[in-house]
Amino acid sequence: MLKFMGKGIVGIDLAAKSENPTGWALWKDNVIKTTLMYDDEEILKEVTKTSPDIIAIDAPLTLPKKGLFRKADVELIKTGYRVFPPGLPSMRLLTLRAMEINRLIAERGIKTIEVHPTSTRKALGMPLKNPREVQKVFEELGLNGSLKERLLTAHEIDAITAALTAYLYLAGLTEIFGDEEEGYIVVPRRINWRTLKHGK
Repeated sequence: MLKFMGKGIVGIDLAAKSENPTGWALWKDNVIKTTLMYDDEEILKEVTKTSPDIIAIDAPLTLPKKGLFRKADVELIKTGYRVFPPGLPSMRLLTLRAMEINRLIAERGIKTIEVHPTSTRKALGMPLKNPREVQKVFEELGLNGSLKERLLTAHEIDAITAALTAYLYLAGLTEIFGDEEEGYIVVPRRINWRTLKHGK
């Protein structure tokens, strides 16, 4: 069973536009509460209220110095993960929103990391795209809360996956791609999720 005994871990699956749903997950002990949020003010209000130990954001937190790709994106793709580069016009709106939210979170003294939930699930041998199957995996890991109450949206599942990445980051079970100049992406080491279930 996975437990986090600190103030909390937050995972955010950020939408490019405020009118679209952003997934939010707060993990304390073995309970994860999820919801959907929309505008920046709502997200930042909850960040301030919860004051977690760490926040994992599913969105690029930096733009490349030139071209489409950052060093982190290139390294991930070479390693077998599939990410969309923040230099793409379709990704730019998301990236700019993420950069601003990340700046405001940093002003509150809270650590953030950039994550990529699909890559996290691939690294851990989880189902990649089926939210119901991923939810079953989280339940098998002993997590409670919203998971036990209803079928969660894909955005909430990605937010939980982001929070799980942060949990593994704090446990020293992740790899970090990129550099200080263009930013980092955190991905778990390639370990099967079932080993996490047994506390290994």
